[in-house]
Amino acid sequence: MSQPHLHILPEAIYPFDARGVAKRFRHAAIFGALDSLQPGETMRFANDHDPLPLLGQIAQRYGDRVTVEYRQRDPGAIVIDFSVR
Repeated sequence: MSQPHLHILPEAIYPFDARGVAKRFRHAAIFGALDSLQPGETMRFANDHDPLPLLGQIAQRYGDRVTVEYRQRDPGAIVIDFSVR
Protein backbone atom coordinates (compact mmCIF):
# COMPACT_ATOMS: atom_id res chain seq x y z
CA MET A 1 0.00 0.00 0.00
CA SER A 2 1.52 3.33 -1.03
CA GLN A 3 1.76 6.30 1.29
CA PRO A 4 0.34 9.68 0.26
CA HIS A 5 2.78 12.56 -0.07
CA LEU A 6 3.34 14.18 3.29
CA HIS A 7 3.72 17.89 2.65
CA ILE A 8 5.60 19.78 5.30
CA LEU A 9 4.06 23.06 4.20
CA PRO A 10 0.49 23.38 2.88
CA GLU A 11 1.68 24.77 -0.47
CA ALA A 12 3.28 21.43 -1.53
CA ILE A 13 6.76 22.64 -0.59
CA TYR A 14 9.29 20.06 0.57
CA PRO A 15 12.38 21.24 2.48
CA PHE A 16 15.79 19.92 1.41
CA ASP A 17 18.78 20.99 3.51
CA ALA A 18 21.92 20.17 1.53
CA ARG A 19 24.14 21.07 4.47
CA GLY A 20 23.34 17.72 6.07
CA VAL A 21 24.25 15.63 3.01
CA ALA A 22 27.85 14.50 2.41
CA LYS A 23 29.36 16.46 -0.47
CA ARG A 24 30.04 13.37 -2.59
CA PHE A 25 26.32 12.47 -2.50
CA ARG A 26 24.76 15.93 -2.72
CA HIS A 27 24.04 16.28 -6.43
CA ALA A 28 22.70 12.71 -6.71
CA ALA A 29 20.43 13.33 -3.70
CA ILE A 30 19.21 16.64 -5.13
CA PHE A 31 18.46 15.10 -8.54
CA GLY A 32 16.67 12.21 -6.83
CA ALA A 33 14.53 14.66 -4.87
CA LEU A 34 13.73 16.70 -7.99
CA ASP A 35 12.90 13.55 -9.95
CA SER A 36 10.34 12.59 -7.28
CA LEU A 37 8.43 15.89 -7.44
CA GLN A 38 5.12 16.08 -9.28
CA PRO A 39 4.01 19.13 -11.31
CA GLY A 40 2.99 21.90 -8.94
CA GLU A 41 5.34 20.76 -6.18
CA THR A 42 8.40 22.64 -4.93
CA MET A 43 11.63 21.67 -3.22
CA ARG A 44 12.87 24.43 -0.90
CA PHE A 45 16.63 23.99 -1.01
CA ALA A 46 18.92 25.33 1.73
CA ASN A 47 22.69 25.51 1.43
CA ASP A 48 25.68 27.39 2.84
CA HIS A 49 26.88 28.61 -0.57
CA ASP A 50 25.40 29.63 -3.91
CA PRO A 51 25.32 26.39 -5.96
CA LEU A 52 26.03 27.88 -9.40
CA PRO A 53 27.45 24.66 -10.96
CA LEU A 54 24.39 22.76 -9.69
CA LEU A 55 22.05 25.34 -11.23
CA GLY A 56 23.74 24.79 -14.60
CA GLN A 57 23.30 21.03 -14.26
CA ILE A 58 19.64 21.45 -13.34
CA ALA A 59 19.06 23.69 -16.38
CA GLN A 60 20.70 21.10 -18.66
CA ARG A 61 18.87 18.14 -17.13
CA TYR A 62 15.37 19.60 -16.70
CA GLY A 63 15.20 22.60 -19.04
CA ASP A 64 12.13 24.73 -18.39
CA ARG A 65 10.34 21.97 -16.42
CA VAL A 66 12.05 23.20 -13.23
CA THR A 67 11.97 26.86 -12.28
CA VAL A 68 14.50 28.42 -9.93
CA GLU A 69 13.59 31.19 -7.49
CA TYR A 70 15.96 32.51 -4.85
CA ARG A 71 14.17 33.04 -1.54
CA GLN A 72 17.31 34.09 0.35
CA ARG A 73 20.75 34.92 -1.04
CA ASP A 74 22.95 35.94 1.84
CA PRO A 75 26.56 34.84 2.44
CA GLY A 76 26.36 31.48 4.20
CA ALA A 77 22.58 31.22 3.87
CA ILE A 78 21.12 30.38 0.48
CA VAL A 79 17.50 29.29 0.02
CA ILE A 80 16.17 28.41 -3.44
CA ASP A 81 12.77 27.12 -4.50
CA PHE A 82 12.95 24.55 -7.30
CA SER A 83 9.42 24.18 -8.69
CA VAL A 84 8.26 21.56 -11.16
CA ARG A 85 5.87 22.53 -13.96
